[in-house]
Amino acid sequence: MKRNLLSGLLALLAAPLLAADANPKAEVKQATLALGGQTNYSWRTTVDAGNNARFRPGPTEGKTEKGGYTTLSMSFNDNTSEAVRKGTNGAIKTPDNGWQSLAEAMKDDGGGGFNPAQFLARTVQNFKTPDLQAADLVDQVKDLKKDTNGISGDLTEDGAKALLAFRPRGGNGGGEGPTIGNAKGSVKFWLANGKLAKYQFQVQGHVSFNGNDRDVDRTTTVEIKDVNSTRVEVPDDAKKKLP
Repeated sequence: MKRNLLSGLLALLAAPLLAADANPKAEVKQATLALGGQTNYSWRTTVDAGNNARFRPGPTEGKTEKGGYTTLSMSFNDNTSEAVRKGTNGAIKTPDNGWQSLAEAMKDDGGGGFNPAQFLARTVQNFKTPDLQAADLVDQVKDLKKDTNGISGDLTEDGAKALLAFRPRGGNGGGEGPTIGNAKGSVKFWLANGKLAKYQFQVQGHVSFNGNDRDVDRTTTVEIKDVNSTRVEVPDDAKKKLP
């Protein structure tokens, strides 16, 4: 009798683990929640836009703390821009303008054409930390399969289109977004100790925007590091720009 009760108890305890193992989507979702539940962590994002890309973004370094600040350092060519988010509020720092609130950076500068500060502000406004972005990616895959080298799957066409639509939504500017054709892509996740440790997604497609047509083949890699040992420091000038 005791042996039967013990066997039944062990089966109940093992059931959630077996379910996650049998369902890779559930396993990855649990890993993103586990990462998001940590006190803090850092990450590094790199983008390979292919040999024919007109723009080659440098790496982005990010840090976040639970319920507190998220900081970003983004490089492009020889320029580095910084950003801070807390809740729905944020601020950016560009080489030309110093620290600005998102509202300040979103204002039309009257120059017409592309406004780098405005674009950056929209990007920060729509930014999601890796635990949240990875959870979204899980929802954008057809299916996930697990092997000895991670958990991977193909993106849905809508999921690939969303990732190819580089133009952040919301804010000022209006107008139509890009037209995207032949969209496809894939994603892969790596887990460690039940938490998300790394993920990578590749998207391909034809993008038409403002009269410009181009073929995109872009691979984005996000590596998580310093979990629970990250120190998030925010400059006083940036804090002044946050309500």
